[in-house]
Amino acid sequence: MTHTKILFQSFILILFCVETASAQEVLTLESAVKIALENNYEIKIATNNLTIQKTNVAIGNAGMLPTVTANVVDNNSIQNSSQTRQDGTETELDNAKNNSLTYGVGLDWTIFDGMRMFARMNQLKELQKLGEAQLKLTVITRISDVNAAYYDLVQQQQQLAALDTTIVISNQRLTLAQNRFTIGKASKLEVLNAQVDLNTDQVALLRQKELYANSKILLNQLMARDVSTDFKVIDQLEVDSLLLLPELKALAEKQNPQLETQIINKRVAELELKQIKAARYPTLRVNTAYNFSESQSSLGFVAQSQSRGFNYGFSASLNLFDGFAQNRNEKIAKIQIENSKLNIDQQNLALNSQLATSYQTYLTNLELIALEEKNESIAKQNLNITLDKFRIGTITTLEFRTAQLNYVNAKVRYSNAQFQGKLSEIALRELAGNLIF
Repeated sequence: MTHTKILFQSFILILFCVETASAQEVLTLESAVKIALENNYEIKIATNNLTIQKTNVAIGNAGMLPTVTANVVDNNSIQNSSQTRQDGTETELDNAKNNSLTYGVGLDWTIFDGMRMFARMNQLKELQKLGEAQLKLTVITRISDVNAAYYDLVQQQQQLAALDTTIVISNQRLTLAQNRFTIGKASKLEVLNAQVDLNTDQVALLRQKELYANSKILLNQLMARDVSTDFKVIDQLEVDSLLLLPELKALAEKQNPQLETQIINKRVAELELKQIKAARYPTLRVNTAYNFSESQSSLGFVAQSQSRGFNYGFSASLNLFDGFAQNRNEKIAKIQIENSKLNIDQQNLALNSQLATSYQTYLTNLELIALEEKNESIAKQNLNITLDKFRIGTITTLEFRTAQLNYVNAKVRYSNAQFQGKLSEIALRELAGNLIF
């Protein structure tokens, strides 16, 4: 078999792999994020929770509106009755029937409660903001997961390409070894070694394909779609090398959802104290009603009566002493505010620490990417030279295999370095709250 025929077979194999891959859907990161935003269950749950918070923001829920109730009371009795009047006469009646019917509409309205209702309304608005921050945190977290899973597939796809390349080379090596054995220039041992190494490469390829397929299932799960949906991802992985720590810190102070949550919790605690302090003021209520009533009695001075009409009034109440519960509740509320301040300080410290460590990892990964890129280029040159020498028989099979493995390992390390760098970039953007989606 000539060298030209070997190259032709290699070209056909690579072309077949490319055509098979091109038949699959190419899923972009933007499409994956869009699908996840539409389908992900955790995002849907967080969205529903936010809808609940928005629904709760109502003046009626804050206690600013009156309550109107309709009442119907019907009492009936059957009794054996006996009456003795002042003049000494007695009256008796068995199975005496008595009934009383009252119905009407009443209104009760608290018009002043120490401004508690206004503090409650503001608290409901802050709870809505808290729901928005929690939804943002859920969205950013899930989009971060999608980004990581997507770029994991990119690096695995690159590793599949590297393994495909090494199998092509191993096939060439086996063919050359067989040709040399046929013309008596190589031993059977060289052919067997080439076959064993080819089988080893094929095993590694199968393992990588299994990992690649399982990673596809994970990404489909994050997008909440059929896990058997087949697709391929882009071939290139680029890392933004221009991120600056001061800019990330400034963004995190404004946009980090976890820090935002702690700040909102502090405002909620402050409004809770206002509501508790409102109990020191009097509570004023007005009430009015329009009622109908009628009664019937088988025994007595009045056999039947009816009335209807409008009544109104007001009430005022002031807590004078409640066993020092007011003081205790205010003290606890102030401690809760102090705790919320401590939580903000703690979150700030944790955020700055995470940014500092993640940024250092990011810088290290950028250096590793540059270094592994050079290593891959050197390993490729070494492999090309080694392959030429192997064809003319000036080096051993062991030297050739070493150069081949060095090249594959260099490609894998370069791909992994890019992936780790991308993970660092995603982590920094997630902490800064500006992960693009």
